[in-house]
Amino acid sequence: MADDDVIEVEGKVVAVLPGTMFRVELPNKHVVLATISGKLRKHFIKITTGDMVKMEMSRYDLNKARITFRLRNTNQQRNAPIRSFGPRRRR
Repeated sequence: MADDDVIEVEGKVVAVLPGTMFRVELPNKHVVLATISGKLRKHFIKITTGDMVKMEMSRYDLNKARITFRLRNTNQQRNAPIRSFGPRRRR
């Protein structure tokens, strides 16, 4: 895809689908099917429902997109699991 064929948009993840696919709602209430890019796969970037993401869309197919960046949500609380390594043993 050439640089002039790409449309960059931001949206909010509405649903997480199997196979690293996501339903993303754009600011104009249009819902697209999006997949994550190779860099996000490589660096294990987690995307959940409610995250704001930056996407690239082809101007020829406006129903599909590629997620290229997860925006920082400072006011949103991420429910990350608390890691436990089991009970501590005293010696």
